[in-house]
This record gives sequence, structure tokens and C-alpha cells, in this order.
Amino acid sequence: MRMKETPKNWLKKIERIAKLKGTPVFILDHEKIRQNYKEFKTALPRVQAYFAVKANSNPEIVKTLYKIGASFDVASFPEFMVVYQNIKKLPAKKRQDFIWDKIIYANTIKRIETLHELDQYKPLVTYDNIEELKKIVKHAPHAGLVLRIRVPNTGSMVELSSKFGASPGEAVDLIIEAFKLGIVVEGISFHVGSQCNNFENYMQALQISASIMKEAASRGHRIKILDIGGGFPVKYNNKVKSFKLLAKKLNAEFERLFPKDIEILAEPGRFMVANAATLVTKVIGKAVRDSKPCYYLDDGVYHTFSGIVFDHCTYPLKAFKDGEKKVSAVFGPTCDAFDTISVAEVLPDLEIGDLLYAENIGAYSIASSTYFNGFPPAKIVHINK
Repeated sequence: MRMKETPKNWLKKIERIAKLKGTPVFILDHEKIRQNYKEFKTALPRVQAYFAVKANSNPEIVKTLYKIGASFDVASFPEFMVVYQNIKKLPAKKRQDFIWDKIIYANTIKRIETLHELDQYKPLVTYDNIEELKKIVKHAPHAGLVLRIRVPNTGSMVELSSKFGASPGEAVDLIIEAFKLGIVVEGISFHVGSQCNNFENYMQALQISASIMKEAASRGHRIKILDIGGGFPVKYNNKVKSFKLLAKKLNAEFERLFPKDIEILAEPGRFMVANAATLVTKVIGKAVRDSKPCYYLDDGVYHTFSGIVFDHCTYPLKAFKDGEKKVSAVFGPTCDAFDTISVAEVLPDLEIGDLLYAENIGAYSIASSTYFNGFPPAKIVHINK
């Protein structure tokens, strides 16, 4: 339900948009994004939110979040430019301050060409190994460094620790080596895994980070920034734990482990946009196979439903019409059998031309859309901007 709108009125609204704009249509509610940002900041007042642009890189989302004070986590130079384009009209000095205060390049592995491009902006960049450190020193010597460490990812929907992060045992050595090479390590970062439902991951990660900071300080190098990454849970269903409970635990650990002058960052992506978008799609084909109704839609896993494959997510489909419901199979429009949205969706009897909708589909969905088979991504409609 949206503010000041009943569920019935909301459904009429998105149905009207779909009939006017055509399907598939991805309806992005900017008021919900603003609500999510406010919830995050209220629950974690000490933390600056760096929106993870990869979750949904639509420039209008960046504009909305920039206006209300968000910073940004980027993982490629094109993502960097999506953010930078929003502040290009600022005077040069303010623009540089913006980049330092508002953008972190949080991909630990970067192309040499990217480092050359980034160096002029003097951004914060992450690293997690000696080879990457040498690359940064040579090709982006004006950057500030953040060392990413490996922490437990147990119980998270998407695990990240197997690909990224220095082991805690080598962290201080990597910090000292950076200073020896003439580049400053500003902070430590970690990521507990996407959609983390095991809050102990955060607790362990904070304790590991505090220990590394303490040891680095004892060897003459004080770390000023702690980046706690993302993973903040979105309430997709009743099995997901409360974000408010997590925030309470985090705030207590911040108070216990870190001095007041440590700057704390976070990289919420899914949290900001997951529940801010609704997809409306149309039935373009119908069949019965092995006594099961089968429906073919004009959107699928190569497009907005890509999160089914890449994000281990499900997006329950709902109809605008009532009727006796049956277990049905639902497929996307391409000629690939892999393009299967669900083999056990409970739906009323549908006809060709009927509309369906999926909620909570704003993160890691349309961001991965392709043009496979020549089918374009869904149209995007922005509301409440």
C-alpha cells in the first residue's frame, strides 16, 4: 500500500498505467524510495548511506536520493558517471568535494583504464590484495584507499566472501604496505552478503574490523572510516528478520567498539529500491501441458525477472481478476525453455491479454535486463517524483 492510497486504488492506478503505456511496464515509486531512505537514516543515525547503484542504476533514482542527502557506492566507471552527471553543474571545487564525500568505488578489482579515468577525481576506492594495491599506486595515485576484508556470509541470500575480501590475518600487512608505497588507507570495509538474515554476520564483522583498526593504530596508522557494506534485509516475506532489530544491534556495537570520530558508511542497495517498484506484464499465450495451465508473458528471466536467476529471489505473480485458483506454470516470451518464471504459481483462469503484476521487484531485476531474442527491457514509468 502507498501513502494515502488504498490497495484497491493502487491496483487501479498501476492497471491504468499499464493500459496507457503498454506492457511490460516497470513502475517506480520515488516516494517509497524517500521513505526507505528516511527509515534507514532514522534507524542508523550515525551511518551515512551510500546507495549501491548496481541494485538499480536508473539515473532518476540517483537524482531522488542525491536530493535527500544520500551518497553512492559505484562498481564501474559507467556507474560513476551516472552519479557524476548529477553534479556536473556544480563549481569545480564543490564538485570535487562531492566526489570525495559522496562516492566510493567499491569494486575491489578495477581495469587499468578505469583507474586512469578515476585518478583525476581523487575518489575513495577499495582493494583487497597486493596486486590490486600495486595497480592503484601506479595508475591512480591520488585515490584514497579502503581495505575490504573477508567476513562470514552464512545465511545470506547471495554470498560474496568467496570472491572478495582480504583475510583478517593479512589485513594489517596490506594497510602498512599501502603506506609504504605512499598512498593513504582511509578505511576498512566488509560485506556480510546480500539480503542477510543472519545478524551474527554483522556482529562478527564489526569485532574483526575493530581488532584490525586497533592493531593498525598500534603500528602507527589510524583508520578513520568504517564501511559496513550492505545486506540489510528487505521484508519480502514473514521469514525475513526485522531491520529495526538489526539496527538496534548495530548501534549498540558502534557504541561499544568504535570511537565517536570514526566515520561509518553503509552501502544499502536492495533496501532502498526493492519495494519501490511494481512490474505489470501481460499474458501473450496460453496452453495446457500435463493437465497444468501454462501462461506465457511478455516479460521473463532474461528481462525484469532476472532476479530469479541471479539474485535467488522470487516474485509472486498476482492477477487483477478473481476466480478459482489453480497451480500454473508461467514462462517468459523468449524461445528458450530456461525462460521459466515459475512452475507452481497459484493463479485464476487467465485469458490472452489479461494483466498480472509482481511487487517488490525494484532491486537486481531490470538492472540485469537484456535484449535476448530481440525483446527489449520493460518500459519504466516514474511516479511521485
